[in-house]
Amino acid sequence: MMKYIRTFEEVTIQDLPLVGGKNASLGEMIQHLCPQGINIPTGFATTADAFRKHLNDNNLVEPITKLLNTIDKSDLQAFAKIGKEIRSLIYQATLPSEIEQEIIQAYKNLGKRYEDNCDVAVRSSATAEDLPEASFAGQQETFLNV
Repeated sequence: MMKYIRTFEEVTIQDLPLVGGKNASLGEMIQHLCPQGINIPTGFATTADAFRKHLNDNNLVEPITKLLNTIDKSDLQAFAKIGKEIRSLIYQATLPSEIEQEIIQAYKNLGKRYEDNCDVAVRSSATAEDLPEASFAGQQETFLNV
């Protein structure tokens, strides 16, 4: 078993804090509907632990926390600027090699199941999305045919 990756076959709704709502739901569908003959493409999720490792290994927790503490919710332009700065910090940081290797292996495993260099969709799945008191639908990135 990989440390920072979970296949959809491995996750259930109980894993929502680890892989987010979309991924946990996909796992539930695969586990409950595939045995009934419904074909659902599989995939894998990077875990919240992988994200935390990325932040910690790149010393991003403190600068992100400082930026978050400056947010004035009444100033939407400044709010957007801070969000952009945080995304930039995350994007520019080096992905830890342990996570990179697990992602590569998980993708290769998909290739064995479907075809080498198969196209995939890359979607975010927040661990706190679509809560009873708040929804973050549409705030996350999706990349198709990658």
